[in-house]
Amino acid sequence: MVDCTGEGVLFTEADADVTFDQFRDNLQPPIPCLEELLYDVPGTQEITNTPLLLVQVTRLKCGGFILAIRFNHTMSDASGLSQFLNAWAEIARGATKPSISPLWRRELLMARDPPRITCNHREYEQVPDTNKGTFSSNEDDMVHRSFFFGPVEIAALRRLIPDHLQKCSTFDIITACLWRCRTKALQIEAHEDVRMMVIVNARARFNPPMVPVGYYGNAFAFPAAVTTAGKLCQNPFGYAVELINKVKGEVTEEYIQSAADLMVIKGRCLFTTVSSFIVSDTTRGKFRNVDFGWGDAVFGGPAKGGIGASSAVTYFIPIKNPKGEEGIIFVIGLDAEAMERFVKELNDMLWNQNQPQRNGAKFIKSTL
Repeated sequence: MVDCTGEGVLFTEADADVTFDQFRDNLQPPIPCLEELLYDVPGTQEITNTPLLLVQVTRLKCGGFILAIRFNHTMSDASGLSQFLNAWAEIARGATKPSISPLWRRELLMARDPPRITCNHREYEQVPDTNKGTFSSNEDDMVHRSFFFGPVEIAALRRLIPDHLQKCSTFDIITACLWRCRTKALQIEAHEDVRMMVIVNARARFNPPMVPVGYYGNAFAFPAAVTTAGKLCQNPFGYAVELINKVKGEVTEEYIQSAADLMVIKGRCLFTTVSSFIVSDTTRGKFRNVDFGWGDAVFGGPAKGGIGASSAVTYFIPIKNPKGEEGIIFVIGLDAEAMERFVKELNDMLWNQNQPQRNGAKFIKSTL
């Protein structure tokens, strides 16, 4: 429930004694100096009794600016946030109203009466943590690095999969690569189950269409591809790609309704955290294209990956590298030794195919 107090959005103005050029080579998550740039408003990291939106605009010494948003995920998802930002930008450019009117139709995705779980939701299985989990208990021990995948990297991965999987999306291929390399890096026992949960936008999964244009609330699911660490790491790469591609197809209208019912029956339980990882693709949010009247942004997307208890979360973000190549970047957090193993596994997958290394494997961009 939202208590409309009329106080408006919590807004912070700031000035930074730096220029854009000082960020140019590291303008990717984790964004450098993030803690110094953003004012941490007390009480805004909670879920309830907290502002719906927190906005900060920071002016740089060169005339550029940084627009930072913190939004409450219980109210909207990435598609809703993108819709809000574009509506705001349209009005900033002189429009009297947004081109897409916002709609709040939360009742469309309410649980059924009576609620009934009709699908297998492996993302909510409660399993014993025999492997001491995959979340770091101490964020200070974590190393965060971002990795760029452009046309060269994608082509290298596609050479590893059979013909019948060549139509799989770039998302499927990068996600499968990340899952496999991360599992090897964590040295999970071969018999242990591992999960890769993928965020799926459910708006187009209803037949006939049920979610109207302009709906800005949450409308997504995160089905889990599940296998053992041994099968994931020992089978050909196509095995992982096929699992990711298949699990996305499980999100149907019935699956969404079953998930809503599960939230009622099981009391809004937490997703499985044991040996799990979550990937969210923000490329279709087009945050970099939001235009407030000064042109496209240089970077648009999450400022960092998951931290603390959610270190097993990453986002795929569209980005242009220093050479001008368009690609996708993700940031991952692991302890130092596991990160070294992750980098080795990733290099082995990409370049140990009798192919020359890209810039001597310097494609791995690290910002610590």
